[in-house]
Amino acid sequence: MSSKSEAFRPFRSTSPSVWGDAFLNYDKEDLGEVEQIVEELKEQVRKDIAASLENPKEHANLLKLIDAIQRLGISYYFENEIANALEHVYEASGDDWNGGVTFIWFRLLRQQGIYVSCDIFNKYKDHHGAFKETLTNDVEEMLELYEATCLRVQGEVVLDEALDFTLTRLADIAMDPVRCNSALAAHIHETLETPLHKRLPRLEALSYIRFYEKQASHDQSLLKLAKLGFNLLQSLHKSELNQVSKWWKGIDVLKNLPYARDRIVESYFWAFGVYSEPRYSLARVFLAKVIQMATILDDTYDAYATYEELKIFTEAVERWCITSLDGLPEYMKLIYQVLLDLYQEMEPIMAKEELTPLFNRSKEFLKPSYMVEAKWVNEGHIPTIDEHASIAFATGGGSLMISSCYLGMGDLITSESIKWAISEPPLFKATSAIGRLLNDIVCYKRSQERKDLPSIVECYMKQHEASQEEAIEFVRKQIEDVWKDINRESLVCKHIPRPLIMVVVNAVRMLYHLYKYNDSFSEVGEDIKNHINSCFTYAISI
Repeated sequence: MSSKSEAFRPFRSTSPSVWGDAFLNYDKEDLGEVEQIVEELKEQVRKDIAASLENPKEHANLLKLIDAIQRLGISYYFENEIANALEHVYEASGDDWNGGVTFIWFRLLRQQGIYVSCDIFNKYKDHHGAFKETLTNDVEEMLELYEATCLRVQGEVVLDEALDFTLTRLADIAMDPVRCNSALAAHIHETLETPLHKRLPRLEALSYIRFYEKQASHDQSLLKLAKLGFNLLQSLHKSELNQVSKWWKGIDVLKNLPYARDRIVESYFWAFGVYSEPRYSLARVFLAKVIQMATILDDTYDAYATYEELKIFTEAVERWCITSLDGLPEYMKLIYQVLLDLYQEMEPIMAKEELTPLFNRSKEFLKPSYMVEAKWVNEGHIPTIDEHASIAFATGGGSLMISSCYLGMGDLITSESIKWAISEPPLFKATSAIGRLLNDIVCYKRSQERKDLPSIVECYMKQHEASQEEAIEFVRKQIEDVWKDINRESLVCKHIPRPLIMVVVNAVRMLYHLYKYNDSFSEVGEDIKNHINSCFTYAISI
């Protein structure tokens, strides 16, 4: 490439990987004895679930047990038992639940995909139609009410009111030293900042194990199962991270694509956040590679390639064949070859499991919509809000990510599920939308500096002559509306296996985690480093 061509390249300074070769070595552990203990503990928990289910008077305690199992990160051991128990509870009471722990009941059933009515919350209002102030006497119940409101959908006014009520009252309680010690105040602030519904399950498990252990009423067997289960699963995750690290090392990005972000560890962490269960090992490894390659594509389109090179590369991806290599610049040949190899590696597995239509659709989602963005940037065009949404949400990556998530999930992917997935359903679009909205809030200043496609923040400011604060508030409102849409879709897609729905919910949680305050994927701070070390480096002491 001539020096003249180099001078006109876009520029993005990118931080190197903070991990180096930390995960290139892995010594497999012998955990046979641990596995035996886990099986014995699982059997005891199954008996506890069954015993509570048989006695209707114990259903409130059953809900508390299920809540603890889920928050401790071991619900994948008891998927059938939990699903059957919650269905039984709903069949016994319908929407007219009066067995106590109402807010936990509502949250657990909606999390399970059971569309219980929100009318039950009207019982907690006074004759003026306001929520009763006596609710504030019990802080834990107030927190549970707040958590329940996060499962609301569009049009559920009573839950919108409950959210406003709990946000205000809990914030006041946290500031009152008479009612609230420092530990409780911190717990309230943490919950208000990130409710349970928006947390990553594995990080919540780590946090809740520590919290649960300090409770005088904790179940010792359940706690031990959570700790041993975490360590067992961590061993598998370390092995997978080692596998993808070796694959990435072979590409040698630092030498061949020095402009690209080296984020293979973070890409695996992303995939791990989407699904951490043992049976999704193949899917998790493939998804981690797809996320890293999508990152390279993003960097190539946004931060390195010339406009003419992008047109050539886009045409090559459209053709998707080895002969297209010949017309590409040298650095693009490597990207194209790795993409071909990555998807070719999965083809025999997909054919065996009859997932070829979904596999082909995933490749189509990979074909970049970035050229429209590149054209706008090249022409200096600032799109309207509607124009921005039509393209930016398409390049948010939701459809590519979720369709790639499903590859490798085995017999969960039915023919009906495939038809649903390849239609690019609302859940996929919502994932793209929320990812792009979050990214635009934290990255809009950087996009101005790099002369990228204007963010939705900039588009709103220009179109409505609004301030930066007004534009950001508009985007935050949109994010909350998308969460409501996700909640609704996760309840109405009855024909889709629940694990496939939860993949989407977890993908959105991962986006929320990475982009809530800043671009933690590009600029890896201490919080993300600590989370990665906690999940993949340090075992839990038993």
